Amino acid sequence: MFQIDFAAREPIYEQLMTSVIKLAAAGVLKPGDKLPPVRVIAAELGINPNTAAKAYRELENQGYIFSSVGRGSFLTDKLAEDSAQKRLMLDAFRKACQDACTFGADKAELAAILEETYSNV
Repeated sequence: MFQIDFAAREPIYEQLMTSVIKLAAAGVLKPGDKLPPVRVIAAELGINPNTAAKAYRELENQGYIFSSVGRGSFLTDKLAEDSAQKRLMLDAFRKACQDACTFGADKAELAAILEETYSNV
């Protein structure tokens, strides 16, 4: 269900968060759906349970899931409201901007690209 790339530079907990968001965007997970327990995810993916718990904590802090003691973790309707696809695209844009800065692009160049993109829409 969830996909992790151990060779990727992105931390595993972030990959797990992105997986949950992608599944929600695709309609596989719907608001109110129960997520698998942290220990089950950790065992299936071969990761430390603390890593899975961190992903769940971050998703909960951002309002995408809620946890109920003894019942589990459930998807909220925030992903539907915020558009999961929009969030993924903004995250990808943010990463692309960071990469561009790393390779020498300055703020003016990035701003020019953004202006050009919006003028063509």
